[in-house]
Amino acid sequence: MKYPIGIQNFEKIRKEGFEYIDKTAFVYKLADEGNYYFLSRPRRFGKSLLLSTFEAYFRGERDLFEGLAISELEQHWDRFPIFHLDLNTEKYDTLEALESKLNLALSGWEAKYGSNPNERSLSTRFEGVIGRAFEQEGKRVVILVDEYDKPMLQAIGNEALQEAYRSTLKAFYGALKSCDRCIRFAFLTGVTKFGKVSVFSDLNNLIDISLDRRYVSICGITESELQGQFDGSVEALGEANGMSKEECYAQLKHDYDGYHFDVNTEGIYNPFSILNTLASQQFRDYWFETGTPTFLVRQLQKTNYRLSDMTEERLSADTLNSIDIMEETPLPLLFQSGYLTITGYDPRFRLYRLGFPNREVKEGFIKYLVPFYTPKTDNKSRFSIEQFVSEVEQGRAENFMQRMEAFFAGGDYALMGDKELYFQNAMYVFFTLLGLYVEVERHTTDGRMDMLVQTKDYIYIIELKIDQTADIALQQIDDKGYAKPFATDPRQLFKIGLNFSTERRCIDGWKVEKEVSRFGA
Repeated sequence: MKYPIGIQNFEKIRKEGFEYIDKTAFVYKLADEGNYYFLSRPRRFGKSLLLSTFEAYFRGERDLFEGLAISELEQHWDRFPIFHLDLNTEKYDTLEALESKLNLALSGWEAKYGSNPNERSLSTRFEGVIGRAFEQEGKRVVILVDEYDKPMLQAIGNEALQEAYRSTLKAFYGALKSCDRCIRFAFLTGVTKFGKVSVFSDLNNLIDISLDRRYVSICGITESELQGQFDGSVEALGEANGMSKEECYAQLKHDYDGYHFDVNTEGIYNPFSILNTLASQQFRDYWFETGTPTFLVRQLQKTNYRLSDMTEERLSADTLNSIDIMEETPLPLLFQSGYLTITGYDPRFRLYRLGFPNREVKEGFIKYLVPFYTPKTDNKSRFSIEQFVSEVEQGRAENFMQRMEAFFAGGDYALMGDKELYFQNAMYVFFTLLGLYVEVERHTTDGRMDMLVQTKDYIYIIELKIDQTADIALQQIDDKGYAKPFATDPRQLFKIGLNFSTERRCIDGWKVEKEVSRFGA
């Protein structure tokens, strides 16, 4: 089987025999029922391939669709003039870079359909070439824009540059409304949704299908698609890793499934990770290895965001679907970028709950946060976690507490946010990373963080205090009866109290009590 890894051209996939997951029923439905659409999906999720499929369809390339769903639906296969703009292939560090990219696209279209010397701005040139294409071809035009938001994403943190990009693109995309009579179909994609009050304020006819349950699987791979087209590959993957086919499916789901773009809908697999895993026959973090934008962490730090709230807050659909409020909360940006996904919904108040979609994203993102939220910024951070897990699993409580104390001592504390928030975020990263390897349950209330860590042989009840004492922390464990649920559990139980000093920014005192086993162990 030939896996289309990194191939974004529909014609190449079809002509060269690469495996194609049939999304053409969506293509027909959208083209048949409407004219203007927007779709937000994470990077490497198949947006570019979808636009290439639309392009082949509107070129009337019937032979490319032989045997696909659309071949039974479309009867006419008309050919339309197409303007395909891909903003993904440029570094937008100046306004001139964006203007140059748009000018290059316009020049190519004007070479085919002519130009007018009186059309001087980028927006009027776009309007002009759309009108001339319509007149010359006798067919309304199709406009496809890939990664419309790439310039603005690269300018996050530079408000002046981002505003310049916003102004330029708003006028440029405004041509879609002024030339409505000349346009058959328009489809814009991106990672994020800059709200209608900004870039899309003039496009009130643009239908956003990003959270539309009818199109949740328009990109990505569903469970039925995975089993229907790649069952043999999954079996081979299992054999290569000493797993049964059932175990292999379970591992793929755990690692790469779980994206939800509406409530109570099927999970979507990350296609980039799935295809790479099947091709290489190795489980790795393929999507995450392609890079995480640093602006995500900068935004978390800039807003002094409490990391433990990422999976606790509730957001409305309007908030979830726009990043125009990212100065207040970074969650919409994390959701639209693919680091969080929809995990629940409160119908009474119409609020969404978010969470990590799968193991690959959770582990990759937490590891990425380590140097930003902990004192150590070199490879010792990863090494410390590995040693910490080993000591936790062996019941060496004194040893791992010494290691934790050293972890916070003598580091670089040039971090954003207040001192208490620094500790809470550092502990969130630390224990979440630990929780990827052993069972960790975390409760956060009023600045106090209680941890329950469980392994096959041991239970650790950990109470953390800020600017108090380890004795007070231990006393709370007893006063609150945190150990009572484990009264009949045969595992060895440890009670640990520790205190963090905001003045010194370090662990300032800790104590371990080993509970005498009631089972003679």
